[in-house]
Amino acid sequence: MNYTETAERLKTYRGQIETLRQEMRALQAEVEPEPVEDYRFRTPDGEVTLSALFGDKPELFVIHNMGRGCPACTLWADGFNGVLQHLENRAAFAVSSPDDPETQQALKAARGWRFRMVSHQGSSFAADMGYRGESGGWRPGVSVFRRTPQGIVRLSDTGFHENDDFCTPWRLFDMLPEGANGWRPKFDYSKEAAA
Repeated sequence: MNYTETAERLKTYRGQIETLRQEMRALQAEVEPEPVEDYRFRTPDGEVTLSALFGDKPELFVIHNMGRGCPACTLWADGFNGVLQHLENRAAFAVSSPDDPETQQALKAARGWRFRMVSHQGSSFAADMGYRGESGGWRPGVSVFRRTPQGIVRLSDTGFHENDDFCTPWRLFDMLPEGANGWRPKFDYSKEAAA
């Protein structure tokens, strides 16, 4: 298939994806919110509640991050860091992980992350939200909350997986003939350059 034919066919597929996204947004607008408790998290400055994470915003994104041992979660977090000011203009934003606050702060400093990090270590938050696997391990994703006069509700959530739309590199790799071609995220690529 020549370039022009391929480009036209891909344009059609992208249009179908956009139509499906519009249908998903319409369905999301109909959801009955799920009440949740005002969970407590650990930070370097002491405990903070879920309600405090909203700041002056009515909605809040909480990223369920698996912590320092997951290069894919680090890749997602690197991406969110790049668009943080845009996200926070619309809603509050925080990253939650099972790591203790000191470990989180060390990783945050090393990566140059600007977003707020909270530790759900010792709480049932991640498990209650569905981000603890059957084997006891953590699962990545995002939950969206709203603060109402009656309390906090969860509006939506979705899990993350490699090659999802929440991580920009995968969509760019899709444009290469071989796709990702076995590429995997790493914490540091400088060792490859030295080899």
